Amino acid sequence: MRIALGIEYDGTGFQGWQRLSHGASLQAAVEDAVSFVADAPVEVVCSGRTDAGVHARCQVVHFDAPVRRDPRGWVLGITTRLPHSIVVLWAREVPDEFHARYSARARRYRYRILNRPVRAALQRQFVAWERLPLDHVAMHRAAQALVGEHDFSAFRTVHCQARHARRDLHEITVARAGDEVVIEVQANAFLHHMVRNIVGSLIPVGRGERPESWIAELLAGRDRIVAGPTAPASGLTFLGPRYPRQWGLPEEVCL
Repeated sequence: MRIALGIEYDGTGFQGWQRLSHGASLQAAVEDAVSFVADAPVEVVCSGRTDAGVHARCQVVHFDAPVRRDPRGWVLGITTRLPHSIVVLWAREVPDEFHARYSARARRYRYRILNRPVRAALQRQFVAWERLPLDHVAMHRAAQALVGEHDFSAFRTVHCQARHARRDLHEITVARAGDEVVIEVQANAFLHHMVRNIVGSLIPVGRGERPESWIAELLAGRDRIVAGPTAPASGLTFLGPRYPRQWGLPEEVCL
C-alpha cells in the first residue's frame, strides 16, 4: 500500500532534507517516525530536496507501507514521533504508480525579505533582511524576463548535479506586504540554489544598483560568476509540488 504524506517543517537546525552520515536531516527524522508507526524500516521519497535552513509549507513524500493504518493513524502516529519543528498535515492512500517526485508537474517557492532599517526579532528564522529600501515594482518587471523555458546556468550553484540547466519557469511575482517584499515563483523544476540566486540578483535591481534589464542579461549570459550572491536560506519556503488531480491529493498540491 503506497501512502502519500503532506509535511510542514521549519528547516532551522537541519542540514537539509537528504539523509546524511552526520548532522540532523529532515529525511532521517521522518523515516524514523514512519518506521516506528509501521513497525518496520521504511524509506520515504520526497517531491524535491530542500537545502539546510529552508522551510516547507507542504513537502510531499511517499512510501510503501508494510502494514495498514487509517489516514488519521498515520498522521497522528507519525507526528507524535517527530520533533516539534515537523508535522504531518495529511495522509492519503495513492496508487502504486504515484511517485512524489516524478508525478509532480510543478513546484512553488516563496521568498520573504524583511525590508526595513532594523533586523527582525520575531519570525527571524523565516525571513531574510534588507535594510535599504527595495523597489518591488522594478524587481517584478525585471523578473518577468525569466518566465518561460530557458537555460538557467546563471542561477545554478557550481555544486548542482542536474544533467542540464533548462527549466520552464511558469510564473514569478514580486509584491510588497507592509515591511515585507515577497517573491513567489513556480516552475516545472528547480536547480540547486536557483530561487535563492534569482532573489540575490533581484535585490540589486530593487536597490537601484542595477537596471531592470540586468536580469535578462544574466539569463542570456549564463555566467553564475557575474550574477548576484546567493540569498540567505532563512527567507525561503517550499510551498509544495503540484500534481494532476487524478491522484486525489488535497487541493493545495493540485494544479
